[in-house]
Amino acid sequence: MTALLVRYIVCLCLVMLLSLSLCPVSSVYSSSCQLQEPFSLNGMYKQGDIVLGGLFETHYTSIFPKSFFTSKPQQPICQGFDIQGFRYSQTMLFAIDEINRSDSLLPNVTLGYRLHDNCASLGVAFRAAFSLASGKEVMFDQAASCRGTYPVVGIVGDSMSTNTIAISSVLGLFKMPMVSYFATCSCLSDRQRFPSFFRTIPSDAFQVRAMLQILKRFGWTWIGLLVSDDDYGLNVARSFQSELSQSGEGCLAYLEVLPWGNNPGELQRIVGIMKKSTSRVVIVFAHENHMLNLLGEVVRQNVTGLQWMASEAWTATTVLQIPSYMPFLAGTLGIAIRRGEIPGLRDFLLRIRPDNDTLSSKDNNIVQQFWEETFQCRFPPSPPKWTDEGGRLCTGQENLATVKTEFLDVSNLRPEYNVYKAVYAMAHALHDMLKCVPGSGPFVGQTCASLQRLEPWQLVYYLDRINFTTPFGDQVSFDENGDALPIYDVMNWLWLPDGSTFVQNVGVVKETAAKGGETTLKEDIIFWNFVPKKPPRSVCSESCPPGTRMARRKNEPDCCFDCIPCSEGEISNMTDSTECLSCPEDFWSSPQRDVCVPKIIEFLSYDDPLGMSLTTASLIGTLNCAIVLGIFTHHRTTPVVRANNSELSFLILLSLKLCFLCSLLFIGQPRLWTCQLRHAAFGISFVLCVSCILVKTMVVLAVFKASKPAGGSSLKWFGAVQQRGTVVFLTLIQAAICTTWLVSSSPAPHKNTQYHNDRIVVECVVGSTVGFGVLLGYIGLLAILSFLLAFLARNLPDNFNEAKFITFSMLVFCAVWIAFIPAYINSPGKSADAVEVFAILASSFGLLGALFGPKCFIILLRPERNTKKAIMGRGVPKYYKR
Repeated sequence: MTALLVRYIVCLCLVMLLSLSLCPVSSVYSSSCQLQEPFSLNGMYKQGDIVLGGLFETHYTSIFPKSFFTSKPQQPICQGFDIQGFRYSQTMLFAIDEINRSDSLLPNVTLGYRLHDNCASLGVAFRAAFSLASGKEVMFDQAASCRGTYPVVGIVGDSMSTNTIAISSVLGLFKMPMVSYFATCSCLSDRQRFPSFFRTIPSDAFQVRAMLQILKRFGWTWIGLLVSDDDYGLNVARSFQSELSQSGEGCLAYLEVLPWGNNPGELQRIVGIMKKSTSRVVIVFAHENHMLNLLGEVVRQNVTGLQWMASEAWTATTVLQIPSYMPFLAGTLGIAIRRGEIPGLRDFLLRIRPDNDTLSSKDNNIVQQFWEETFQCRFPPSPPKWTDEGGRLCTGQENLATVKTEFLDVSNLRPEYNVYKAVYAMAHALHDMLKCVPGSGPFVGQTCASLQRLEPWQLVYYLDRINFTTPFGDQVSFDENGDALPIYDVMNWLWLPDGSTFVQNVGVVKETAAKGGETTLKEDIIFWNFVPKKPPRSVCSESCPPGTRMARRKNEPDCCFDCIPCSEGEISNMTDSTECLSCPEDFWSSPQRDVCVPKIIEFLSYDDPLGMSLTTASLIGTLNCAIVLGIFTHHRTTPVVRANNSELSFLILLSLKLCFLCSLLFIGQPRLWTCQLRHAAFGISFVLCVSCILVKTMVVLAVFKASKPAGGSSLKWFGAVQQRGTVVFLTLIQAAICTTWLVSSSPAPHKNTQYHNDRIVVECVVGSTVGFGVLLGYIGLLAILSFLLAFLARNLPDNFNEAKFITFSMLVFCAVWIAFIPAYINSPGKSADAVEVFAILASSFGLLGALFGPKCFIILLRPERNTKKAIMGRGVPKYYKR
């Protein structure tokens, strides 16, 4: 904003000065007005029915004498002939000549022109523009008819954004149309400030978007930006930062403003920053003189390995395409003005002659200056020193066709093509204006503009509405901001093996209302000045792969970050995710944290080693019960089997077999029926077994008591019927407990996610802890009662006292289930099921081994002890007595 304010103040000061210098002064002594100071600089003119103005940079520097701001100012001196700028001006002359020879465009109307050199100076350009707008007659006689050089109806120019801003700010007040071919500052699109400004070159706003599209194409997110210290560069810097921030697809590693002139200290500092930066891509929005100064320091510090990106201001500059710069600039990608074809231009340029006074002013013959620059000669009168040192004089008859000069190279017309379109835009607007039919015109009262009284604002009206196609096939029209249809060529600096440079077209960047930004690149032909021949990587931080998130580094740009792995249960399935997403409840993150996978369903399975071991033990126990049952059935008539109620023994074996089998209900994925059946089957099976043992113990005590005097009546309470009834009654109590539990609060399968984050433990919740406690308590009560009774009967005087084995079996049973309770409570998930199965199997094996192991030993290995006498303790051989 500061630079624009300074420019605006300078503009106002110049307007005031020019108003004072150009204002006609009335005098009682004279009836005429006279310019205070004539404007006599390089220019070309030709009369016509309608005159178009032009501002071109024919010299690239100017020197203002010390007396310029005194009471008698001298004209500034323009130096450094600009061949390209002169060709731009000749392109305008060619377009006007072509239009004048056309039968379809502006028939019977002759276009004239007035062109001036801006000498790359705001002051000169501003004064030249006002000269074009107001006329240049030194004396104007009020009494005589109005004759002289006509003011122009529109201006083609200027080439510099700063000049154009200042000039158009003032000419816009008078609605004087101005069509620029090279001013790209996006600020010129402000229709409020510049109501009569048009241009045939896209604005920097589109150029910035085009650059961003290329950056995105190659994945370059860490960029250095260099801009010139003028309206062009500073506006681009603001626009680039804004667009880059909005897109979120890159960051600036540094932003530096290139100084005007050769400032070694500042340039050394800037190049030092470029050298230290990790950015491999450097974008430069500056003029060729800035690049010349910058490259001198780049070469001195030997800063290689950079990918340069050029703005349209220096993409096609031949002065930079020299062998000494190629190790640094080779492979440059640039945005270039759309190339076009202008048939006949070269022949027109070859017809230029220095003696054609209709082309140049007599005081400053610009064609003669071009001739002297091209043929390295001087027209007389030449400085004596020139001829003394062997310099030759120009004859004016030299042949342009024999000279190797870029002036005649029309193979790569870019700014010239914009000049050509600008002139034709003016001509088409005039043509549409002259076609107006009175009574149906667009102005007040449906009037039309006339050639004799043409107002500049009327031409602006028609310029807003032009729409034509060039012979090259490009459509020319202006949008509501006066901007042309945005399209750029993408150029690449190719370094050939012979050391020469060729700038090749590798693509097009354009913008349409339907598709927005559209980039077409021929990547296979792009020359990369790197080893290997591939695009460089230019990122502050490498992309975060899926499974990680970006963590911004403090006090650094957004493109600089660390990649943090997602936490457990969270994922990121995209590159460069800013946050990790939590997985749904039934899902968990994969090991790579890039996708949610279903949680592992965990339960005591037949497939895992623990489940297989318990299943095997259960089947072995069942098989042992079957074997013992087979042994007892086969030897059911022997005293050992018949002793102490063989029916109860068979019932115990059957219940133990059920106990072994019910453990299988705890293995496998829990279902509703298995959850309901497992505890009921377990509880009833063990109550059946323990109640049989309890009755067995009571029978032993009753038999012993009956063997004493007056104890026979005790056996009547422990007959076979009573024994069966007791077992059934005790078992029915457990069945009632189980039924009540299942009806009131039935166990059910439950997916538990609390034990493990990455797994779902499918378990059977008991439903009612009280019911489960009562079930276990009832079994424990019977077991303790059996243990106490058996303990009391352990020393009964029988040779084969079963009470001893019952005592031991109950001791094992109680120990197992007492240890089970804390182990079960502290075992989550499938471990709880494993603990319960282990307790069932351990207690079942304990009962089977303690109760039936000694009997099977006698039946199978000591049959001589399987007699009634041996059981009763009589007639046993001595060696059997211990």
